[in-house]
Amino acid sequence: MANSSNAAVVDISQTANKFRSSIVLQYENKYIDVKSILGLFTTLTSSGKYTLHVHGPDADEALKSMQEVFAKHNLAVQIAEE
Repeated sequence: MANSSNAAVVDISQTANKFRSSIVLQYENKYIDVKSILGLFTTLTSSGKYTLHVHGPDADEALKSMQEVFAKHNLAVQIAEE
């Protein structure tokens, strides 16, 4: 995995860990806890299509921050309609 991908994984995980909300990334039929670096390393690719699920007391703020960090690393993410 390229260094830029490694940086994205670390940045995404660190951002997610700032929030109390549950933040889960759906990729095909897999669900990955975004707070887990290992889960992200095994799943995240620049060409994937991802759906972000955010639930919890600070979900709005978490969602905004997660969208920003995905955009920063040029990763496309859709927001789950809950």
